[in-house]
Amino acid sequence: MSKQFDVLVIGGGPGGYVAAIRAAQLGFNTACCESNPYADPKGEPRLGGTCLNVGCIPSKALLHTSHLFEEAGHAFADQGISVGTPKIDVPKMIARKADIVTKLTSGIKGLFKKNKVTSLNGHGAFVGKEGDLWKVKVGAEEVLAKQVIVATGSKARHLPGIAVDNQIVCDNIGALDINAVPKKLAIIGAGVIGLEMGSVWRRLGSEVTVLEAMPDFLAAADADLAKEALKLLTKQGLSINMGVKIGEVKATKKGVSIAYTDKDGKDTKLDADRLIVSVGRVPNTDGLNAEAVGLKLNERGMVEVDGHCKTNLPGVWAIGDVVRGPMLAHKAMEEAVMVAEIMAGQAGHCNFDTIPYVIYTAPEMAWVGKTEQQLKAEGVAYKAGKIPFLANGRALGMGAPEGFVKMLACAKTDRILGVHIIGAGASDLVAEAVVAMEFGGASEDLARICHAHPTLSEVMHEAALACDKRPLHF
Repeated sequence: MSKQFDVLVIGGGPGGYVAAIRAAQLGFNTACCESNPYADPKGEPRLGGTCLNVGCIPSKALLHTSHLFEEAGHAFADQGISVGTPKIDVPKMIARKADIVTKLTSGIKGLFKKNKVTSLNGHGAFVGKEGDLWKVKVGAEEVLAKQVIVATGSKARHLPGIAVDNQIVCDNIGALDINAVPKKLAIIGAGVIGLEMGSVWRRLGSEVTVLEAMPDFLAAADADLAKEALKLLTKQGLSINMGVKIGEVKATKKGVSIAYTDKDGKDTKLDADRLIVSVGRVPNTDGLNAEAVGLKLNERGMVEVDGHCKTNLPGVWAIGDVVRGPMLAHKAMEEAVMVAEIMAGQAGHCNFDTIPYVIYTAPEMAWVGKTEQQLKAEGVAYKAGKIPFLANGRALGMGAPEGFVKMLACAKTDRILGVHIIGAGASDLVAEAVVAMEFGGASEDLARICHAHPTLSEVMHEAALACDKRPLHF
């Protein structure tokens, strides 16, 4: 007899495991199935998805190590600290990263046990209906569920004609396991992954060249932020080439050769020891057997859903990278909670207008809400307050004077419409803007709140004051 559950979650990534936990908390008999073993020493499926295993978490571990290495080699001396020439033990760095991942994936298993979520090992695929229940094949067995949440995530998009072996030519998975500092590193794609991985290996000594097809750098970000980021990253040593058309890519066991045409139409060839391909991601829907049950997918392979993540099938939901919207772990988690609470008869909600974006370079970049170019295009009257970190005592004391906070507020109502940060601690500072916007806050609200001194948060305070042309320290 098949196992039966109130809720079956297909996929154990950030969206999937959070959906399973919240559903269980709300009293549903819940199971979550996962099939990808990643790098588990036992070969068992690991919870946490791309984010925890081969994405957000391991990349931040490498970014932190490489940042400390660069600080030791370049910034310590300015503060009177002498340590000699630092050396990097790459295998030890990679092992530390792997240990962090193992601890956190094990932690999710513990959370499942605590919340009484049944973990099923195996790939989940729809079979059909059995009465009012959905039949799903999980590995070799079939299970029944009243409701199903599809949370199968995404995978790296590969370019035609460029074979990824994760040795010489890598996607996000291989980029996190390079076993030695490449003398020359090429990266196709100047997005989040490309810039973060480029930063890691550039700090450790690689000569990094980034090739991007789009004509504008970080086109989705505020133009001011993108301009400052390009200036600072280029100054650090990243060679960023925009408007590039990739030609033939030849890889051997020792290296890779990339033919491309630059923005001026000049044919160029780049030889490198390693290549990272980071040109976006595609949804994992090809193994769902969606056609058999009539689950509607769009032309990009994403599951079609409404504003509350309902699919066209009764009792079937989809969340995270597999549906519309930004492919961000925290967006998936918000949708996960929303769906579980709606299933329980509560008023779940996910506000796409206040989802923060972060790029963990140094300095960090983070933003929420509308960009200045979006407001102009929409004809919205706005006012702006922009304050550099150079005017902040804490930033100077930390040796991190680069960047700024830029706040955009409605010219009529003063309601905050967007906040854009490039600078130290941007990933944490943006949370204040998210909270303010969720409560419909105005720039005056943040301007009237006392911020501790000396802190980086004072730059946010000054930017709010600057919206009314009354900054106090700039």
